[in-house]
Amino acid sequence: MRNILFQMMISVDGFFEGPNRELDWHVVDEGFINYAVELLDSVDAILFGRVTYLMMAAYWQTPTAIANNPIVAERMNSLPKFVFSPTLEKVEWQNTTLVNGNIAEEVAHLKQKPGKDMVIFGSSDLAVALTKLGMIDEYRIIVNPVVLGSGKTLLEGFNERLGLTLIDTQTFSSGNVLLRYRPAKGE
Repeated sequence: MRNILFQMMISVDGFFEGPNRELDWHVVDEGFINYAVELLDSVDAILFGRVTYLMMAAYWQTPTAIANNPIVAERMNSLPKFVFSPTLEKVEWQNTTLVNGNIAEEVAHLKQKPGKDMVIFGSSDLAVALTKLGMIDEYRIIVNPVVLGSGKTLLEGFNERLGLTLIDTQTFSSGNVLLRYRPAKGE
């Protein structure tokens, strides 16, 4: 069975976006780009919610993205993508499938298909929904060396306790710290 990996960049004070949805505080350096390429090579599908899909589709197809990060852009553009949205009417980014059915059934079906793991980038609402369903197999949280003071918190809307087991850490020269967790057994 394929695993679902959830990755989110957060500030030291736990926000994944600023109060006006800004992401200009993300620390992206060569170490992070290398990590991103390794992660994208280890998966064969990307899962998105509507908001993150629209943002990613608007960026990764641009000449700027392709020039600045050609390997990441190639992976982002070529990998199969699934967008979970009851309101989006169409998707235009190559290799993208719009899913507006029952999220539990659709994700269970994707997990049963043969292949590599799948990753969720951002897409907090999707991650909350899948966390509530117990369908996320690994949480990858990248803590950026910045305090935002306000914004939207990681997994905002998930109001239960979820025990996690730390499985790995990685420190980047930029000061970013990757924390990898699995849901704790018995949780």
